[in-house]
Amino acid sequence: MPSPFRRLPAVLFLLFTLVVAACTGGGSTSIPPEATGAIASVLTGTPAPSDAPSAAPSAATFPLAVTDDEGAAVEIATRPTKIVSLTPAVTETLFAIGAGDRVVATDDSSDFPKEAAPLPDVATFSSVDVEKIVNLDADLVIAGGHGFSPAESIAKLRALKIPVLVLYAGSVDGVYHDIELVGTAVGNGPEATTVTAGMRPQIDAISAAAKGSGAPPRVDYEVGYTEGTGQIYVAGDKSFLAEMVTLAGGTPIVGDPVTYEIPLETLIERDPQVIILGVNPFYSPTPAQVAKRAGWSVMTAVKDGQIRPVRDIEITRPGPRLAIGLRNLTAAIWPDLALPSGP
Repeated sequence: MPSPFRRLPAVLFLLFTLVVAACTGGGSTSIPPEATGAIASVLTGTPAPSDAPSAAPSAATFPLAVTDDEGAAVEIATRPTKIVSLTPAVTETLFAIGAGDRVVATDDSSDFPKEAAPLPDVATFSSVDVEKIVNLDADLVIAGGHGFSPAESIAKLRALKIPVLVLYAGSVDGVYHDIELVGTAVGNGPEATTVTAGMRPQIDAISAAAKGSGAPPRVDYEVGYTEGTGQIYVAGDKSFLAEMVTLAGGTPIVGDPVTYEIPLETLIERDPQVIILGVNPFYSPTPAQVAKRAGWSVMTAVKDGQIRPVRDIEITRPGPRLAIGLRNLTAAIWPDLALPSGP
């Protein structure tokens, strides 16, 4: 949208061909590789699909057919025993619902839980090794939609009669839906429902506390900045990340719904009161670096010193740790707010 964060509705995969120069000092644009939700769609340059309503699944009987987030009917003949996950959010979901022992490979950004890290990598950002997946005799592949997993790789796998479930959550409700959809597809529907049932009250309680804390500040959640050109990337309009800022008690300053880009002139005009820097291993600007950017000194957040970094992996990764992400984001926007107990 965003995953990561590149978290948390449309992310520029095809349009955003600067896809992610790794950055250690805030000088180059970065969209976190774990982002599969809103932030991932920015990279694709395609709008987010509408999220299907979440329904409590029961234990699945195979064979079964499910409909993925791109509207494809996916036939799954038997309970999958060799599952390949192509996004970090899916990997986390599979382990959280008790199917981690059946995951045989992941993408190279799947780093949580620790048991996932040693698994073979069959995908990098926007590339998939179809031959490796075939050699693993995979009986289900779960991919990221809207370009996170290349469409041609998905087509090749399906042509080889390997079922591929494509996920893309454009909202928090979409995250709940996708966790439960994964549960149904792998035969762990009740366990998936337990996970979402635990997430909902946590997220609701954090959001309620944030919304009761005062007038929502204007928040610029920065996901990328290109030194030299001065290109700025923030939460896209109607994106997953923008929703997260709203849930955290802020008024998101949004960029283009497809590219997430916002002109400096527009950002100055909207005058953020708080600037949140979504930092991760690929993007780590400091408040001091931001304050020194040309033209930024006129903004209220810069003048008042309200520039705050936050770890954005859980914020932009649409999976079971989303409540942790919302807690971190809320604490960054409202540093003096006492939040309800939780993860």
